[in-house]
This record gives sequence, C-alpha cells and structure tokens, in this order.
Amino acid sequence: MHRRTIGSSVLFVLYALCSGAALAASDAPVTLPSGMAERMRACTSCHGVQGQGRNNDYFPRIAGKPADYLFNQLTAFRDGGRTYPPMGFLLAFLPDEYLRQISQYFADLQPPFPEPDSTPVAPKVLAAGEQLVLHGDPARKIPACIACHGARMTGTQPGIPGLLGLHASYIAGQMGTWRAGTRRALEPDCMHSIAVKLNDRDITAVSSWLARQPRPADPRPAPASAERLPLACGSQPQ
Repeated sequence: MHRRTIGSSVLFVLYALCSGAALAASDAPVTLPSGMAERMRACTSCHGVQGQGRNNDYFPRIAGKPADYLFNQLTAFRDGGRTYPPMGFLLAFLPDEYLRQISQYFADLQPPFPEPDSTPVAPKVLAAGEQLVLHGDPARKIPACIACHGARMTGTQPGIPGLLGLHASYIAGQMGTWRAGTRRALEPDCMHSIAVKLNDRDITAVSSWLARQPRPADPRPAPASAERLPLACGSQPQ
C-alpha cells in the first residue's frame, strides 16, 4: 500500500480515537470541515482547532511557527530524533511531501495567543531569565535567545521557532530533553550545545520569564537574515 494511503488511514484512526468519545457524548449534529482542515483533525484534536495549543504541557502551540521548523519536528518524530509514541504512531507512514503540507498549513495560521502566565515567581528568578534571553552569558559562552529566535522572540525564517505562547513547564521540559540528548535536531545540533551549559536554575529562569511575555504586535516569524548566528545550527543553514 502506498505510504500516503497508509498515512491517511492512520490520520483517520487517530482522529477517531481522540475525538470519538467527545462526539458520542453530544447529541448535536456534527459538521465536518472540508479539505486540509478535515485532514488535520488528528492534529487539531490535540493541538487545538487552529494549532493554538492546549492548557497543558503535552500539546504546545504549533500555529504560526516557520514551516521548515515544523517539518523538521515532524520528520524527527517520524524518524526517531524526538520520542513521543502517539506522534511516532501518527507519522510513521507519512511521506515528506505530506509532512510539508501539514507544516505549511499550521505555519499559515495565527490564532490568538494565550494569556501570559501569572503564577508567582521570585523577581530574582525573572531577572535572571530576562538576562539570559536578552543578553546571554558571555562568560559561559551562552548566546542570548533573541540572537537566534529574533528580537520579538517570534522565531526566524526558515527554521527557528518562536518562544512565546508556551507554558513555562513545556519550555523547561524541552530544554531538559535537549540537555539530556533525548531530543535531537539536524547536525550541528546547536540547541544541545547551548542546553548542556545551562543548569536547572537557568532553565527555570528562562522558561518562567518567557511564559510571562505578552503577545507581540506582529506575531509572525522574522524574515531570514544574512547575519550569522552565534553558532552553527543545522536547522538554520547559512
């Protein structure tokens, strides 16, 4: 059977598993959207109707991120660079062409951002996070987050994601997987090189500060730039 045919079947099964219980509990008629939105039901049933994310640590915002970044994450889940069994099962038989269609679909969406986190955090922790995000730590050769992710922290085309609209615990968890090497990217894996220099306090500070930032006036990723990154990064070749 052709990979796309198998993949479409997997998408349908995943959607049925994720949404069947909710549909069964409702007597109201259900109107299914057509085209790409319908095919994305397996994705949006977890990540939100417009990819805006859920109020938990497992289904982050994917809307509006650069298409190349999203494609890299989908292939990583499919090929083992990232490990999360439901995603691996969903993507196992999908070809690159279809993954690029999925990536572009969500890259084109810009739903509202969630309200910033307001849980109490010590001002000293937030100040340390702001310092690392905006200025880095030259003494430890840690570049500022904005040097790659953009001054507005909305990402940079074609392959660097935005950092806003995510829960602090999700950001911290991903930084931990980068540091441990259980999340990998295209070589050279610049995020692993940075994460291994961060201690737990750094990760808490950065994730807490980022989660408190308001929606930017322009949420789109910054255009690709000819300016060199602080270190070589396989997902953003220059």
